[in-house]
Amino acid sequence: MADNKIKYPLRFNPVLKYTIWGGDKIIPFKGLEKEFSPAGEHVGESWEVSGIPGNESVVSNGVLKGHSLAVLVNHYKEALTGEHNYKKYGDVFPLLVKFIDAADDLSIQVHPGEELARKRHNASGKTEMWYVLDATPEANLLAGFSREVTPDTYQQMVRNHTVTDVLKKYHIVPGDAFYLPSGRIHSIGAGSFILEIQQASDITYRIFDFDRKDKNGNLRELHNDLAADAIDYTAQQDCKIDYTLPAGCGGKTGGHIVPMLESDHFTVTHITLCNQELLYDYRHLDSFVILVCIKGECRLQYKDNHAGTDLMEIKKGDVVLLPAALDSVIFSMVSLQECELLGAYV
Repeated sequence: MADNKIKYPLRFNPVLKYTIWGGDKIIPFKGLEKEFSPAGEHVGESWEVSGIPGNESVVSNGVLKGHSLAVLVNHYKEALTGEHNYKKYGDVFPLLVKFIDAADDLSIQVHPGEELARKRHNASGKTEMWYVLDATPEANLLAGFSREVTPDTYQQMVRNHTVTDVLKKYHIVPGDAFYLPSGRIHSIGAGSFILEIQQASDITYRIFDFDRKDKNGNLRELHNDLAADAIDYTAQQDCKIDYTLPAGCGGKTGGHIVPMLESDHFTVTHITLCNQELLYDYRHLDSFVILVCIKGECRLQYKDNHAGTDLMEIKKGDVVLLPAALDSVIFSMVSLQECELLGAYV
């Protein structure tokens, strides 16, 4: 890694998490049946881009194959994350991207905000976004209180196992997206298959777990004392993200880039590729970009400082990190089928 530039898109080996509520969608979605047999029962999460200690993503392609994301940030610094990001976050990669497959309901939980997370854990808070990739007809998400709740009332409802009675319920379909700032109580319901983009934090306070037992017959640990100070008890606004995509490509060439979310912690856009090349120039962002292919397949053309102009093909389920120093890529179609991606940056 003597070169101080990093000028090609990075792929990573997924970090799979087997959970008591996990399903069987992640392995086929990512096309990993040959690598993982049986076909991934109870894989609840696949961490796609992570710098979390103990769960660092490892590069799977190119001259940097085998190096962890943490090592790359430390070595390449602003060439990987962007000048502003490196000044702010240093050697900490600021985002975590994962797929979540809930065959059963996840626990009712909450994540602490910046101040509380720094004080208790010397870590960042955890604000996140959900994008629904697939859902059964009855699938739903719980997020936020439907009315204002006092801390005392909340504690009583936790003891009575009735806290779900005051949570907002959202019936979901593919393409729905939700923004969950830290402090918002929530749960992912059975039948939900989602992409989660979040701050680089693994701090979760579990409030209620439906009295489930783990594989050893034990109830899972709850964190109600910690959660009490982390929760926003106010009646909260709708957390569903309102965005509108053009009605197909029609006669349009190139494609569409539609803003979905802009927050203090990350920005997400929806990219649709049509029947011509589309230049994606992101040098003005002063940031890396994480691309998640959610439909179809496409090619990325880029200028590699080692090999000149090069191509990379990506398909549904692939996640690619574009280093800040790469500046731009050109998308092109592989087939007549439209290709859709989400792009996330800080």
